[in-house]
Amino acid sequence: MCFSAEASFIAGTVLSGVGIATIRRSQQRFQLFFSSIPLLFGIQQIAEGFLWLSLLNDNFALFKAPSSLIFLSFAQILWPIWVPLSILLLEENKKFVKILSILFLIGFIVSAYLAYRLYFAYISAEIVGHHISYNIGISNTSILILSPLYFVATVMPAFFSSIKRMWFLGFLILLSYIITKIFFENYVISIWCFFGAIISISVYSIINKTYRTPQKEISTSIY
Repeated sequence: MCFSAEASFIAGTVLSGVGIATIRRSQQRFQLFFSSIPLLFGIQQIAEGFLWLSLLNDNFALFKAPSSLIFLSFAQILWPIWVPLSILLLEENKKFVKILSILFLIGFIVSAYLAYRLYFAYISAEIVGHHISYNIGISNTSILILSPLYFVATVMPAFFSSIKRMWFLGFLILLSYIITKIFFENYVISIWCFFGAIISISVYSIINKTYRTPQKEISTSIY
């Protein structure tokens, strides 16, 4: 979350609950990647909650390094792979499967490079205004190359799906990205993850409506 430790913990708790409920609605293993997105966002937001505590109170300084690493691992390593893969596993349309496979490959490349950078770079996080600003030592040239690729891997998959309502999820993510870039350009990692976390609640609706178990006919007999 981008505003306070309390807000992060509340959001993380709510998202974790929604995530567990979504997973329980899944009927097949291939649905688990997609249905677990809210839970993963919940864990990510809780991690940033601990980061807030470490930055505001020296008594929690021990949490700074692991919480920042966990948050960034989700933001920069997990999501570029998880988003296209989770939608790919749901897709049955062969044309979309090919496109999603390409998007997954792009995400894998982005994730691999960012994982390399996180491993070797010095990671820093600080509170600027009412937001957390992250620095992972990536040059401006690398950002110009990686940002469009990251965008393609995490935003575009939802637009190449035959599943109903998936396009709306993509639209919300796209809209949140535009708002973040316009109003919170210096805090994209934290703010966009916040928006993404809230938007991920819609995953429950997609799973619930698309893979709803038909009600069994109940027969009664009189003895």
